[in-house]
Amino acid sequence: MNGRSVGFLTLEPRAHASRHWVWGAPLLAVALTLVVGAILFAALGKDPIAALVGFFITPLTSAYGLAELGVKAAPLAMIAVGLAVGFRANVWNIGAEGQLTMGAIMAGGFVLSVNHLSGFWILPLAVVFGALGGALWAAIPAWLKTHFNANEILTSLMLTYVAQLLLNWLVHGPWRDPAGFNFPESEVFSPSATLPILWEGTRLHLGVAIAVIAVLAIWVLLSKSFLGFQIKVMGLAPRAGAYAGFSLRKVVLTVLPLSGALAGMAGFFEVAGPIGQLQPAISPGYGFTAIIVAFLGRLHPVGILFAACFMALTYLGGESVQMFMGLPLAVTGLFQGMILFFLLGADVLIRFRIRIGAPRPGKAA
Repeated sequence: MNGRSVGFLTLEPRAHASRHWVWGAPLLAVALTLVVGAILFAALGKDPIAALVGFFITPLTSAYGLAELGVKAAPLAMIAVGLAVGFRANVWNIGAEGQLTMGAIMAGGFVLSVNHLSGFWILPLAVVFGALGGALWAAIPAWLKTHFNANEILTSLMLTYVAQLLLNWLVHGPWRDPAGFNFPESEVFSPSATLPILWEGTRLHLGVAIAVIAVLAIWVLLSKSFLGFQIKVMGLAPRAGAYAGFSLRKVVLTVLPLSGALAGMAGFFEVAGPIGQLQPAISPGYGFTAIIVAFLGRLHPVGILFAACFMALTYLGGESVQMFMGLPLAVTGLFQGMILFFLLGADVLIRFRIRIGAPRPGKAA
C-alpha cells in the first residue's frame, strides 16, 4: 500500500498499530479537548479554569447532579453498545436517533391506548413495544441493504427525519392532549407506564439500571457467543468469514434490528422517565452523540459505559456554564465535536506516520 499525499505531506502506513495508543487515543483526545476548550473560554473573555471547573466539576458536586449524569448517560450507553455491535461487523447504522424516536412512538401509542388502565403488566409491555418499534425501523435499511445493496448509512439516516416528522404530526394532531392548552404534547402517562424512581429526590429511574444490564448483555454477546465471533470475523475478514460459511446477510439482518431495539428502548425510557409524555422533541440528539460514544469507548461495552458518562457530563456542563457564566448552550456541541475531531486525528496517526515530501517508492503497509 502506497502512502497518501496531500500537498507536501505524505501519510505512510505503519507496519503495526500500537495497541497502547489504540486505547490511549481517547484519553489524548479528551486532554486536547480540555486544552483547546480552555483557550476558547479565554477567547470568549471567561476565566478558563473557572469555566472548565463549571463545565466538568460543578455538575457532579450534588446528589442531584450525579443522578442526572446517570439519567443522561443511560440512553447514550444503551444506544452506543447497539451501534458498536454493527460497527464491529462494518454495518454502519447512523439512524439511531430515528429508531429512538420510533421506539418512543410505538411504546407511547400503546401506553396512550391503555392510559385509563392500571397494572404491573403495562410497563413491561411498553418496553417490548419500544424495542419492537426501534427494531422494525432499523430492519428497513437492513432489508434494503440485503436485497438491493442500498447503503445503510444513507437509508438509516434519512429514516431518522421520517420518524421525527411522524412524531411531530402525532403530537400536533391525533395524539395531542385535549386538556393540554393546545400545546403539542400527548397526555401524561399513567403511573403504571412510568419508570420507578431509584433515588428519592432525583430523576434517577429504573431505565438507568436496565441500561447497565444491556451493556453487560452485549459484552457477553460479543465476547462469549458464537454470534459475537461471527460478527468479529465478518468485520475483520469478510472473505474468510464467507469461506467459513458465515453469512453477511444474516449478520446484517441481526445487528441492525438489535441496535434499533436498544435505541427504541432508550427512546421509551426517555418518555417514560424524564419527560413523562410524548413531545415533538424527546432527545437532544442522543442517537448521534452515541456514535461518538461508541468510538470513544473503542466499540467495547465497558469502554462505552465510561465514554457515555463523559459525554453525558458535556450535556450537564453545557447547561451549567449557560446558567452560571452566560455561555451559549452550543458549547456542548462544540466540546463533543472537538472530542470526535481529535479522536479521529489520533486514529489516523496511529495507523499512519506523517512525512514531508513525496511518498517513498514501494513503501509497504
